[in-house]
Amino acid sequence: MFRQTLMFFALCGLPTLATPSDASDLPRANIALVDTITWGMNASTLAAFNVLGREKWLQSQLHPAQGSRLPDAVQTRVDALASTKRSARDLAVDFDAQARALNQITDPEQKAAAQKAVQSGMTDVERQAEAASILRALYSPDQLTERMTWFWFNQFNVHKSKANLRLLVGDYENTIRAHALGRFRDLLGATLRHPAMLRYLDNAENAAARINENYAREIMELHTMGVGSGYTQKDVEELARVFTGVGIGLKPDDPKLKPDLQPLLIRDGLFEFNPARHDFGDKLFLGQTIKGRGFAEVEQALDILARHPATAQRVSRQIATYFVADERPRQLIDRMAKAFQKSDGDIASVLDTLFHAPEFTSSPGTRFKDPVRYILSAVRLAYDGKVVVNTQPIQNWMNRLAEGLYNHQTPDGYPMASSAWNGSGQMMTRFEIARQIGSNSAGLFKSDADAIDVPAFPLLQNELYFSTLRRTLSAQTLAALDKAVSPQDWNTLFLSSPEFMQ
Repeated sequence: MFRQTLMFFALCGLPTLATPSDASDLPRANIALVDTITWGMNASTLAAFNVLGREKWLQSQLHPAQGSRLPDAVQTRVDALASTKRSARDLAVDFDAQARALNQITDPEQKAAAQKAVQSGMTDVERQAEAASILRALYSPDQLTERMTWFWFNQFNVHKSKANLRLLVGDYENTIRAHALGRFRDLLGATLRHPAMLRYLDNAENAAARINENYAREIMELHTMGVGSGYTQKDVEELARVFTGVGIGLKPDDPKLKPDLQPLLIRDGLFEFNPARHDFGDKLFLGQTIKGRGFAEVEQALDILARHPATAQRVSRQIATYFVADERPRQLIDRMAKAFQKSDGDIASVLDTLFHAPEFTSSPGTRFKDPVRYILSAVRLAYDGKVVVNTQPIQNWMNRLAEGLYNHQTPDGYPMASSAWNGSGQMMTRFEIARQIGSNSAGLFKSDADAIDVPAFPLLQNELYFSTLRRTLSAQTLAALDKAVSPQDWNTLFLSSPEFMQ
């Protein structure tokens, strides 16, 4: 079976996509739209598309209804994850208290056991956050929101293993989700105020008497303008001064301040702007004077960054890469950047421009799925409305393919270029994952370690395949599928096909 898969790819020539055998332009364009802006085509999503029609469905994704909910069975699963119902502050304060308590333990064995319990508890919180993220990606009706949540998390990346970030990544993702299709300026401000970002890039340590430039550098290089956009080292230094005092407050009581500084204190959850740690001198940032006056300086600096033409260009380029191709057409990026500036950074407007562009319509087949998209699209197609009980196999597959959730160590995020994910080692692992998904339930419906796994496999050669997906396949792929010796064999070959990898 595994040898058949390898021969199949040799025959079809991944990653080059052959011409579909019988696809007419309009149906293929619609299939591509649904598949591209969701985490993957499945029957229920296509049914919703057919009810609304292309434009209404697209607008429903760009502007999801207020209070949109997960399906009840999925929401029940998310609600059962205890840590998802606790605030980031409660989690951080609780574990901080546990860490301080274990420092009082003198017996080495007892202390080691207590340390292990604390670390295990933090890991459990992080795994619950991963489970909730995967369930939302698989089943949320607001699929574009979920795709953009992943995109923005990757752009504003934090790594789960630093300090106590395992406790914070779930709340950080939810914060990003709330702004995923809104104004970029609001998203930028929300990430700045989140303790996960402040801890990860060390701004919690940034004070007037001890400047730390890490966050100031990365917010310009990775989050907004980009390398080579005209800012200097002096701009980084000045922005770091602006960000002094922006940090985290775990203590329940306000810090002791002089009377004239007390009105400038800001506390919100774990976020704290402590004016006693702030540099109140005037700054010259990107040619503009920022008068020393407290947190208002931060707001002014974020306004400058969010509205800079280089930010419009870089954000548009990144989004175009994510949805269109590694080599983005210059004219497309310019139109998206113009929409960004005209709408004051409205993300939905930028996406609307992209999805109506001829370059987007002609792009299917030019993007190679990164591991997260490959795995989620396979599970969405295989099980559609059947709710996964155990997300751990999915988490394991993502880690095996080197794109685990919250697991990229450096602030640049995972690469989006196809060349990062189509190497021989990656492909061998994908073949094995395709076999696991296509041949059995892979533990996805096993509620706990002691539960009996009910062997089952998806039926991918179904109505959706014959009515829709088949028309996207090349003659070579169809010929290879015809050689399958069992339904499980067919599933594995289909999930391993060049077209499904795109």
